[in-house]
Amino acid sequence: MDHSPYDTPETGDGDDDALIERLRARAWDPGRRFDAADVPVAWLTERYGGGRLDQDRDDIVSYGGDGTVQLEAGAEEVAAYYADAPRGPLFPPVTPAEVERAERRIGRPLPELLRRVYTEVADGGFGPDSGLASLTGGNRPPGHLSDWPCAVDLHERNRTRGVPASWLHLAYGGRTMEWHLSSTAADNPVLLHDADDREPVRDEDPHDGPRHASPSLRRWLRTRADGGDVWTEALGRRSGHE
Repeated sequence: MDHSPYDTPETGDGDDDALIERLRARAWDPGRRFDAADVPVAWLTERYGGGRLDQDRDDIVSYGGDGTVQLEAGAEEVAAYYADAPRGPLFPPVTPAEVERAERRIGRPLPELLRRVYTEVADGGFGPDSGLASLTGGNRPPGHLSDWPCAVDLHERNRTRGVPASWLHLAYGGRTMEWHLSSTAADNPVLLHDADDREPVRDEDPHDGPRHASPSLRRWLRTRADGGDVWTEALGRRSGHE
């Protein structure tokens, strides 16, 4: 099995402060907080005309039943609609004491970069796919009927399902897919795990094979901060191992 993407460990390159700033800029902007954003169809029609959404375009994610359309975060209309929206996190950053309580439940410390994300950017509620899980429980976005996923609660649930204790849930990836962080492997690679996928065979490391998505948390977060698609690397890495 080819492990070449991980032969050279990634070390901190001194730009984590800048990375945190870029993550905060996206997380605190309601138009760029997630991969897509809702825009009212009435506003689009008033500003751009009735045929705007009839054009052949690939940045339409879905049509809502509440008079909105969901567009990719990079769409021109998203930037225009949210240009004057208040900036701020969906969930405020946590305190160091809250991180320590979470670490006691997880059974190991968080990587320093992830700790900074939770204490300096937000308590989840932003990022790729469904968004980074919160570190604390009880967060509920406005208008939602249920709480935001809690990484610590999901870690405890996953352990009962046979997921390695060294994996920490980061975000849901759609259907049965989940993004996990390896808290023990060098550079904390990010793993894309299918809950319906096969179990590792005897003597096979659960971190091996197509589950690898990104060689480090830093690289995964940098891709997000720079407006890239974390799935592009993940799918390429999976096919490279198959």
